[in-house]
Amino acid sequence: MYVIPANQSGTRTIKVNEEHLQTIEKYQLLRDLIDSNGIIDEDVLEKLRLNIRSILESKDEIDKPLLDLCLDVIYNNNMKAFGLHNLVLCYIQWKDKDREQNAQNELTEPEELTEQ
Repeated sequence: MYVIPANQSGTRTIKVNEEHLQTIEKYQLLRDLIDSNGIIDEDVLEKLRLNIRSILESKDEIDKPLLDLCLDVIYNNNMKAFGLHNLVLCYIQWKDKDREQNAQNELTEPEELTEQ
């Protein structure tokens, strides 16, 4: 469980769990979301919300993990541009940690033996 600050003073927070981050990865929700200026503002948050709404509406059945992400994080009352910025940073750290673990697993796995 990750807790991201939703405002600069840190008095408001949003809880993000592993499933939320996996859902962000599954749908590539942060890909091409931020313009070349690198600024995350309310327009970027609205773009994300519209993208997710479009995904939900295009599905025949309810995607519970995506719906949970919406209810718990994206449409959280505390979510503003500052919170989205911290969500992006949290996702990047989580992704880097995942890559490091995969690299470690590859190094520690014994090589397969082949018959001669």
